[in-house]
Parts: sequence; structure tokens; C-alpha cells
Amino acid sequence: TVQTGDYESHRAALPPRDYFTDEIRRQLSRNFGEEEFFGGGLTIRATVDPELQVVAAHSLQKALEDRDRSSGSWRGTGKTVDPASIDDGTWEDALGKVRVARNVTLGGQWFVAVVDQIGDNQMSLKIEGQPEPTPWVVPRKDISWMKGSFRDNFSRGDVVHVRRMTSGDNGAGDFIRWTLRQVPEVQGGFMAMDVNTGRVLALQGGFSYQNSVFNRATPAKRQPGSSFKPFVYASALDSGFTPASIIVDAPIEIDTGAGIWRPQNASRQFYGPTPLRTGIEHSRNLMTVRLAQEVGMEVVAAYAERFGVYDHLDPFLANALGSAETTLFRMVAAYAMFANGGERVEPTLVDRVQDRWGRTIYRHDNRICDTCSTEQLPEGEGPRITANRERIMDAITAYQLTSMMQGVVQRGTAAGRVHLGVPTAGKTGTTNGSKDAWFIGFTSNVVAGCYIGYDRPRRMPGASGGGTCGPVFQRFMTEAVKKYGGGKFKLPPGGHFIKIDRFSGARLPDSASGDYVVAEYFRNGEEPVFGVMFDGGFAMGSNLPLYLPGQDTTTAGAGTEVQTSTGEVVVVPERATSGTVAAGGLY
Repeated sequence: TVQTGDYESHRAALPPRDYFTDEIRRQLSRNFGEEEFFGGGLTIRATVDPELQVVAAHSLQKALEDRDRSSGSWRGTGKTVDPASIDDGTWEDALGKVRVARNVTLGGQWFVAVVDQIGDNQMSLKIEGQPEPTPWVVPRKDISWMKGSFRDNFSRGDVVHVRRMTSGDNGAGDFIRWTLRQVPEVQGGFMAMDVNTGRVLALQGGFSYQNSVFNRATPAKRQPGSSFKPFVYASALDSGFTPASIIVDAPIEIDTGAGIWRPQNASRQFYGPTPLRTGIEHSRNLMTVRLAQEVGMEVVAAYAERFGVYDHLDPFLANALGSAETTLFRMVAAYAMFANGGERVEPTLVDRVQDRWGRTIYRHDNRICDTCSTEQLPEGEGPRITANRERIMDAITAYQLTSMMQGVVQRGTAAGRVHLGVPTAGKTGTTNGSKDAWFIGFTSNVVAGCYIGYDRPRRMPGASGGGTCGPVFQRFMTEAVKKYGGGKFKLPPGGHFIKIDRFSGARLPDSASGDYVVAEYFRNGEEPVFGVMFDGGFAMGSNLPLYLPGQDTTTAGAGTEVQTSTGEVVVVPERATSGTVAAGGLY
């Protein structure tokens, strides 16, 4: 029997408990009840792609380890064994009782070890499960990244992690020496899903489940920062704006009731009238706030709620810059709806659940296959699937936004960090003080997102969405594209392309070419309007009435006729001479 050890339990073939399986337990326990989940004999078919799950774990772990090592601080495991156990030979029994992560395979299997002898130029170790033909040692050069010497950072009996350094990748090749490792203090989450079905392909909620079971991809709420901005731009595109609309990038002061709020761009600079596309490509805060004011934060909040980013979002302008907390799980699911053309998709970790008698009691995919019963399909034609999904976003708006987010990858805040060889769109996010770093991106088939930050938020010097999370996305999606491919984003009917100067927003002839040229997709009957600037209703120097010396203020002279963002045609007087407001005042 299994109980007597004659046969191996079927449990040995089951996946180990990790962030993915634990999230399944959490969700199904909520849906079916814990008694039914644990005692109902259920068979669960998960959506996980085992190969990509490993890639996701290693991609996130690599970024967390790199960030941790940049601090130069050694913390170790914080665990010790009695040094006397090393002398009497019982150290391995003592080490086996220490609870530390033993499931990390980043760069090869991590082993648990205990510090034995400490010298100036090397430190000897006792390594769990490893024979001792000669003492295992770590040389001085292995700790060159940390502050201080061996004696400053280690004591006899300290429990540490080590892995083999080899001539090949991931532990392959010839053995060189042992190298010290530590579980990072900084944490993060990663999630990837199919943009059309909602099947979650990979989910990693931290560096190691054995070290910390808290899942930072699902329940953890963090500020999304600039990764929220696409929802502001999407609401604007659905409100009559185009990628070529001009938004004024200039200083703003907002009375919040608790004081004056002066948002700034990350560069601390102002860029004047700028096309909408540039605002998202370079993540301009001032343009985003003006745009949210022009469209209305109530509209932006309703948009974010419709996409499931929030259950309720207060219509405060600061929330346009991603100051309200949400989860990585919600953000990735929302981005999937940009990728699939604006149709609602619900993320799921479970394809199907069957009871003890084999009856299906839950199935996520309720799409209808219209031709699956046909004995023979025409050559080159696959089964026709009807989704009947709710449309929550205009298809042309989704395409315009996706095109603008492709610019983020090509020449914006993620340029040089993401390059997959297939059409890719995405958005970086970095919160104030670099406390949270985000990147969420997608191809035509797969969306993936990363968040990195300390559990108790604090500054990460030098961190940014593109630089910190971009490499995680790049490593994972490189493998995902090999398996799931990636093609052009679907072009919806009802529009046409017009070439635009991406620096000024001006229309260009069809023959124009060059780095400054971008082909924007406009709705049929819609043309770029050059010369109209949107300032969000904030007071600006250009809005002030200016008069020439001695001019009759009741009858302004000849001026320039312009159209405001509300459609009103007004006459702007001639520029005033020096000594007036136009000259910046008297110094």
C-alpha cells in the first residue's frame, strides 16, 4: 500500500506548493468553500505553463538579486546553529532543523550551509548534502560587492546560502568554486496571461515561496504610478482627442484643500505644446494632469473602474498619476483589454474543475465553437470560435492607444530595455521617490507585468520602471514569443492613416519620411486639427489679455484668431512691448 511505503503516493507527481497553486487554493476555497475544496475530491486543471512559470520565477529573482546586491549590504538568513555542533559533527542535523528557503534555483540550485572557519582571504563552509573531500571555501573576491570583510559580516555558526559557480549557465559546465547568495530584502511580483482567453500562464508573488508566502502579484496593493496613465489617455481618445492633439506641457498649481500641489515632470523641465503621443511615450506628468482636467476626472475614474483597475476611484487629479493603490493582477488584466482590441477578459488560474465523479462543475472558457462538429474544414481554415465578449472600449481607441504605447518601447521610457522582434507595446511606472517600479507590456497574444518594491515602501535609489522591471519583461517574453508567437496588432475597420510630425503634431504629406514622421490612425471623417492647444483650463500666461501701451482696452486692435479647446473662436491681441506682463514683469 501507499501507507506502508510499497507504492509512491500520487502526491509526488503533483506540483509543489508555490505562489500559483496557493492562489488557486485561495480563490477556489472562496468559491466552493474550504470543506468542499479540501474534502470534495476535486480534480483541478490549472492554466499554468510549467516552462514559462520557471522562466517567470528566474526573471523576477534575477532582477531582485541585482537590486539587492547594488545596496552592498549583507544580511544573510538571520539564522544560526550552535558552533559546538560543527566540532562534534552534528551540524548537519542542526542545519536540517533550520527553516530557510531550499527551493531557489536561480543560476543553479541554492544550498544551505553553515560558516566554519573565517580568515582574511577566505571562509570555509559546511554545505548541506555535499561530501567533504576537502573544506569548501569562499574566496575574498566573492564578497567584493558587499561592504566590509569576512569578519565584519560573518560569525562561526551563521547559516548562509551558496551555489556552485560553473563555467556554464544555471549550474552547467565545470565547477569553479562556491559563491555566497542571499534572499533579497526587496520584493516584487510578476504575472503573464493570454490576452484573448484570460488564462494566466505564469504567476510569481515574490523571490521564494518558502521564504515568504505573501503573494505580491494578487492581494498586495501598491501605487501603479505612471503605469496608470494609459487609462487617462484612453478616456481622452474616447472623448474626441487624437494621438496628434496638442497638450500644453507647462507648470500647474492645484489647490487640494490641504495645500498647493505642484506636479512636476520627472525631468523637472517643461516642454510647451506637445502632441498627445509624446506625452505617453515620455510619461509627461504635467500633460497627463492637464488632459485629465480637460476630460474630467469623473470620466477617467469611470474608465478605470470599467476596466476593473479599481472598484471605486475618487476623482482627484493626483489619481491621474497613479497615486491610488491597486494590484498587479488587476493592472495586467486591464492591459489585456488594450491588447485584444477593447473586449472584456477575466483572468483565471483554472481551466476546469471536476467533482469526484468526473462531472465538470466549473469551466472558465464559455466560448462557442461554431464549426467544431464539422467533419472536414476547408483547407487553411481553423475552427471558428465565437467569444460574445462585452466590448468595454472602442476598437479604434484601443488600436490608437496600443500604437502610442508601442512608441514607449521604440523611443520612450522603455527604449533599449524591451526589444522582442515582434510588435510590442507597454508602459513604465515609477512612483515618487522610486518606491515602486512597474512595467506592463504586451504582444498580440500575451500580456505580462512586473512590479518591484520593498514590502514596507522605501526609496530604491536609481530604480525606474524601464530599468528595473523592463529586463524582467524582456527575459520572460523572449521565451514566451518563442512558444506563443506574436504578430501585428489587429487593425479595426473604420479608420485611415495620416502622416504626422511627431514633434509638432502637424500633418505631413503622404510622401514624408524620416525619424520625425509617424503614421497615426484616425477615424473616418476625422482629421488632425493643427493649432488647437488644450491647457486643461489652468491659467497660463498665454490666456492673459495683453494690451499695447495706450491701447483702448474696450476695442482691441488687430490680433490672431484662434480656436480654444472648447471650440470657441477668440482673438488674441498683438504681443505687448517690453515693460508689461509679456516680458515677465519688471525685475
